Amino acid sequence: MKLLRSLAIILALGATTVSAYAGNVLVVLSDSDRLDLKDGKVFETGFYLNELMQPVKALLDAGHEVTFATPKGTAPSVDRTSIDKMYFGGDEAAMKASEAQLTELGLMSNETSPVISLARVEQIGYDHFDAVYIPGGHAPMQDLLVSSELGKLLTHFHEKGKTTALACHGPIALLSTLADAKGFTTQFETAGTAKAEGNWIYAGYKLTVFSNQEEEMAKGLLNGGEMKFYPEDALTRAGGQFSQAEAPFTEHVVVDRELITGQNPASALAVARELLSRLK
Repeated sequence: MKLLRSLAIILALGATTVSAYAGNVLVVLSDSDRLDLKDGKVFETGFYLNELMQPVKALLDAGHEVTFATPKGTAPSVDRTSIDKMYFGGDEAAMKASEAQLTELGLMSNETSPVISLARVEQIGYDHFDAVYIPGGHAPMQDLLVSSELGKLLTHFHEKGKTTALACHGPIALLSTLADAKGFTTQFETAGTAKAEGNWIYAGYKLTVFSNQEEEMAKGLLNGGEMKFYPEDALTRAGGQFSQAEAPFTEHVVVDRELITGQNPASALAVARELLSRLK
């Protein structure tokens, strides 16, 4: 029923431009509304508004179908600090339009959210989907990086060469495909480094993620807290070939085979453009 509601919402919203081919895109979000920090501190978080809604709007406007999922199928949360016009190029009207569309989709409603679980996605069949997109916000660092269900899905997409797009902190979810994702992340949390067991499917891939430099510059958002580790370090240690923009918080997108990664909130629209180019 949730899938039917999701499709009904998409049809109700309509599309301003209908493409010749309507793709099916799976958008995976975190179940978590928090990130556990060092020393028992907690940061309230979720997805970033622009990182979710700018690509979703682009997909819907192009006539594609979008299905939303979280590991457990619970309604996701938005990071309240991301509801800021600076993430929309200073355009307050664009920010409010994203808020309105998010409300219309009903994703965060505990009663009527169209979000389904990754177990349900597997039941539907991974081959039903042409691409997957994972936005950022700090929440993916709480659960997506160790989700076995997500690891199974991403491994399938990798083996089939199907488009896999991620933005900002979203690329940390790639660690879910490690042979022992929980062991790897636990090592990083306790020792500040780790060694991946086995051959990571994304080893050698060129990629980007919210950089160490940007993490240091944005530490004030954590209200005095400190992250257990940074995603740049973890992805690099796992075997990724990291690159970043010349200036922090500016657009930077890396494409390598089926993988599309964007560095930060400013990269969301560029990730969307690259994703759309794969759905023609």
